[in-house]
Amino acid sequence: MTTTATPIDQQRLMDFVFKAVGDFGALLTGSMVVIGDKLGLYRAMAGAGPLTSAQLADRTGTAERYVREWLCAQAAAGYVEVDGEDRFSLPAEHAIALTDESSPACVVGGFELMLAAVRSTDRLVTAFRTGNGVGWHEHHPDLFSGCERFFRPGYAAHLISTWIPALDGVEAKLRKGGRVADVGCGHGASTVLMAQAFPQSTFVGTDYHSGSIEAAQQRAAEAGVGARTRFDTGRAKDLAGTFDLICLFDCLHDMGDPAGACAHLRENLAPGGTLLIVEPFAGDRVTDNLNPVGAVYYGASTLLCTPNSLSQEHGAALGAQAGEARLREVVTGAGFSSFKRVAETPFNLVFEARP
Repeated sequence: MTTTATPIDQQRLMDFVFKAVGDFGALLTGSMVVIGDKLGLYRAMAGAGPLTSAQLADRTGTAERYVREWLCAQAAAGYVEVDGEDRFSLPAEHAIALTDESSPACVVGGFELMLAAVRSTDRLVTAFRTGNGVGWHEHHPDLFSGCERFFRPGYAAHLISTWIPALDGVEAKLRKGGRVADVGCGHGASTVLMAQAFPQSTFVGTDYHSGSIEAAQQRAAEAGVGARTRFDTGRAKDLAGTFDLICLFDCLHDMGDPAGACAHLRENLAPGGTLLIVEPFAGDRVTDNLNPVGAVYYGASTLLCTPNSLSQEHGAALGAQAGEARLREVVTGAGFSSFKRVAETPFNLVFEARP
């Protein structure tokens, strides 16, 4: 048998090589951003105008030689600008994305989250071979703080102003005084936002990671809503009580048995109660998601979401790009008669489900 070698398009080859080199830089830039965030370099540059490396090092109590190389790397990546006198500045727009955690444009927490995820590469190589899962609790501690910082700006921008008002009758219930459960609450960012917005209501947050529950309790106390919030360590199927609203923020696809979890939560809803599901934005087909957002979500799903699901009972492994049709199948299969998309952002799909 003879085979004919596939002709190589040299231009296509070199285009891909340069794309890969660009990805090298992107991977390294993630580390540069986390360093800049942890050392306060971006905050010191915000609004300061052009600075030399010595001036920035003096402002932040860091070593000038390290700062100089970091600034050059950031300039090459397009994160900071440099003039002809080797003075570096942080554009105002970049400063918002890298320092203003009240803005929905803030991305700095995402770098912390993603860098923590890639630190588990060796563990994932083993998991690929064995098929075993890797739980969220097995990752680097920055995963949990990074996750909060990544999601909180979006929740702050949309949860109270758009998502809850889109739910039929829910906002009125919470203003009068309702009971809310936030399942998979992490550090409690979403729980605290709701408690601040609806002072007549009470809130229960749950998460299987005990360290996150401790952080959530602290966040609630600092926000002055500790008296109306309670945080318990447990999974979705451990939730007890009756609630007017049960929320699943970016966590349903992480569960080993999402259908079983939804079936249990349906029993926890008061008459007329609502299940709010927020999931990563995704189309129903792989080809719908071949874009920068999809690349991030598929990558994070490979390192975090799918392994976490596989570490639990059933291991359904929906993945972060499950899409609306698959989510509908899971939720209606759990006994909910109504499932509809009520809102979306470039990064989120928001669903209302009712028994």
